[in-house]
Amino acid sequence: MQIFRDKPSNFGPSIVTIGTFDGVHTGHKRIIEKVVTLAHQHEVASVVLTFDPLPRQVHHPDPKNKLICSLADRLTRIEQLGVDTTWVQQYDLDFAAQSPAEFVHKYLVAPLRPEVVVIGEDMRFGAQNSGDAQTLRELGEEFGFTVETVSNIVDPIFGRRWSSSWVRELLAQGRVDQAAYVLGHAHSVRGTVVHGKRRGRELGFPTANLDADFIEAIPADGVYAGWLRMPYPPHSKTPSSLEVVPAAISVGTSPHFGDVGRTVEAHVLGRADLDLYGEEVVIEFVHRIRDNLAFDSLDALLERMDCDLWETAVVLGVPKAQRIDPAAVTA
Repeated sequence: MQIFRDKPSNFGPSIVTIGTFDGVHTGHKRIIEKVVTLAHQHEVASVVLTFDPLPRQVHHPDPKNKLICSLADRLTRIEQLGVDTTWVQQYDLDFAAQSPAEFVHKYLVAPLRPEVVVIGEDMRFGAQNSGDAQTLRELGEEFGFTVETVSNIVDPIFGRRWSSSWVRELLAQGRVDQAAYVLGHAHSVRGTVVHGKRRGRELGFPTANLDADFIEAIPADGVYAGWLRMPYPPHSKTPSSLEVVPAAISVGTSPHFGDVGRTVEAHVLGRADLDLYGEEVVIEFVHRIRDNLAFDSLDALLERMDCDLWETAVVLGVPKAQRIDPAAVTA
């Protein structure tokens, strides 16, 4: 997939969609798949115009205002849908102040020469969100493109419109199974492995630790079953592949030890040899096992952690793993 960071020139004709696509959930996928289908039919390029940072980060800045996924993961998921080109437009207050007509002329017609623009039925654009689907149709008549709208998906079970906001709510509640249902894929976070307190290693549960302050939307505190995706071989300048391994994942503080500071820690089942410090890894959440708890004794904590390993193996359908002998940890 071709990626533009600046306004393209001498590009098109094309089929275009516009949006933030945070998380690239199932509703987003329906829109993007429509773009790809029409592009094949028209024998032109398929284009996604998206934004960085996202509008809500600019209009409502807040360190807690995390994305569902990083820009890198957003682009990967868009590429997996067969898109030819994605244009990542910088979003700022000056950009937001354009009228709908200015936006369409400067950022659609002139650079992309669209034949069709595909949008969700509730799409808004232009200064103060003054443009809508009807506005775009009228501008299309003026500039020579047509508009196709894709209806929102209203879930038949929960009665809610599938949206990024709903995904963020589910993650905040730790409901990663249902978030995956709305996303169409398991939720994941990406980060660099840092040194922790090494307490897990001493207890037989060595972990890959990520600093929660520097990664995107993290599920609610608790213990989860999931997968860790890491470059293989580790610490190679040109890793040949990604290795995917089962992991028991802890999110939050360690209430039993009274720790301060939120972390994401992944213990890879049955592995004592992983040296991942400084590596960028992806942690994928499959199922929430329990809350974070303080225990009456260290033995009680270890017994519960042994159960976490067993439940993780059952959820993921992998062989059960035992606690690691601290003397066997090589990394």
